[in-house]
Amino acid sequence: MSRPQVMGIVNVTPDSFSDGGRLADLGAAVAHGLMLAEQGADILDIGGESTRPGADPVDADEEIARTAPVIAGLRAAGWAGPISIDTMKPEVARAAVLAGATMWNDVSALGHASDSLETAASLGCDVVLMHMKGEPRTMQDAPAYDHVVAEVADWLAARAGAAMAAGVARERIWLDPGIGFGKTADHNLALTAHLDRLTATGFPVLYGASRKRTIQSIDPTATDAGDRLGGSLALALEAARQGAGIIRVHDVRETVQALKTQAAVRDALRV
Repeated sequence: MSRPQVMGIVNVTPDSFSDGGRLADLGAAVAHGLMLAEQGADILDIGGESTRPGADPVDADEEIARTAPVIAGLRAAGWAGPISIDTMKPEVARAAVLAGATMWNDVSALGHASDSLETAASLGCDVVLMHMKGEPRTMQDAPAYDHVVAEVADWLAARAGAAMAAGVARERIWLDPGIGFGKTADHNLALTAHLDRLTATGFPVLYGASRKRTIQSIDPTATDAGDRLGGSLALALEAARQGAGIIRVHDVRETVQALKTQAAVRDALRV
């Protein structure tokens, strides 16, 4: 593709930082996913547990009840494209794949449960390994690194090695630097500026900074998540420029338009 794939976010949670509670109804969640697909989403990412800073955990049964019907509903409605399940729990991933998911997006990089690696190998789906320092409830309590770019890249490479050792095919593995997960704004900006360090590992990269607080650190007036579209687009374009293969976003239409325009300008250079 001449541009990265766009992953549209469908949060079926009451407490996500940007859109918590908006899609608690099954019909609303399916309709939202289909709308994102119409706007150009290449992948739909379904999440049933908030991982915002300070979020409380959700038990597996509740998470399955929130997500599996949405995945099945999207398939029943005719969406044939990739569906990702955003979860740390292997039992939720199994239920999601059974319902029609094709990717496991794990903020714990298959480290949350003792059988996560084994489950990922047995499911045979694509897997996103994300870097997170700590866990959601405490990850923003003064996160510190000596060399954030090198540490994140090395840690993710090690997790990819563990996944392959467990039987996950190399071509199924994606890496995600985890913007906003146990990192300050300066850490997030450094990881974005040096995203090529991660793409240099040879694994495809997913990048997600949509509506995050790092944008507010640059523009203090953007106190509401919905006021961060401009910053989200700027970060998405930079990630695309550095080789990210998937951009995870809330604002699909605007991001697709920006990425298509960027690609068109790049193509014009060859004329």
